[in-house]
Amino acid sequence: MNHPHESALQYPLGENLPAAGQCLEIAPGIKWIRMSLPFALDHINLWLLRDRQEDMYGQMVDGWSVIDCCVNRTEARSQWEQIFANELEGLPVLRVIVTHMHPDHIGLAGWLCEHWKAPLWISATDYNTARVAMKDRDGFGGESGFEFYRLHGQTDADFLTHVRGRGSYYSSLVSPIPETYCRIMDGSSITIGSHDWQCIVGYGHAPEHMALYCQALNILISGDMVLPRISANVSVHASEPEANPLQLFLSSLRRYLELPQDCYVLPSHGKPFTGLHPRVHQLLNHHQERLDDIMKAAQTRSLSAADILSILFKRTLDPHQMTFAMGEALAHLHHLWFARQLQRRRDEHGVIRFQLPRK
Repeated sequence: MNHPHESALQYPLGENLPAAGQCLEIAPGIKWIRMSLPFALDHINLWLLRDRQEDMYGQMVDGWSVIDCCVNRTEARSQWEQIFANELEGLPVLRVIVTHMHPDHIGLAGWLCEHWKAPLWISATDYNTARVAMKDRDGFGGESGFEFYRLHGQTDADFLTHVRGRGSYYSSLVSPIPETYCRIMDGSSITIGSHDWQCIVGYGHAPEHMALYCQALNILISGDMVLPRISANVSVHASEPEANPLQLFLSSLRRYLELPQDCYVLPSHGKPFTGLHPRVHQLLNHHQERLDDIMKAAQTRSLSAADILSILFKRTLDPHQMTFAMGEALAHLHHLWFARQLQRRRDEHGVIRFQLPRK
């Protein structure tokens, strides 16, 4: 292992990965699917859980629950068709559970629900946020995104042109969302097959992200909240310009320290691993180090979100990555602003900058 901090983690499956259109069994009745994504983060992990539910006629039906779905694209639908043919053991999908509303997680939920006549299970906040996003012509870009990033110091012409032209971005990656859903909430228990799974809410990365923990199996399906090699993106968006998502994310992370240290973590990106507590502490420390770096830079100058990109990210960013990077930079600045470690003002060009409090 040559990635920083990975010596604290263990990967029970080693280098084994599911082939396209196939599964790997994680535990009895739990299968791992890995699908490609058309982004720098080039894959997502999806999960099949063996299930048994009572139908509307009082009959028990065997099948599967799907957790997360991939983006709405031809390649992903093709891989799902292979899964249907070869991995379901002749059984139907009984429900589709979505951890949160980002396109790689909810993208094909509507298609799967329609194909199997199965209900969608998701938090209320993420369901309704997704429904709104589907109708948003700006689609996390467009004119509002263009003005938002300029307000925070971004002057890269190629990036701003990319953002301005990115209308209906969300709906381009997400199939029509079902008109109805089943609400999952923090602390609620979902019985899947013969096991109960506790829902654990997470904030900061998504509006109301739901991870699932099974005490009997000591398995955590962590979604994007706890990933083995990267930290989930935590962003301030134009639609909620004065949010403090990093504080929400860090508070949410600490809740996972209440789970057993040796639980088996099934993340949405990267490989299944053990070492939950060390990984949570790594993530907490990572963000604190970036906050310290920003405070050090603020000793000599005021800072816009664009100014601190080079502090937070040491690699070259393409336009798609830049949107996440700007949101993350602003999330860190807002964390310090809400903590009154920095003050906020507009400069003579109308750009929002953060600086040390005046004495």
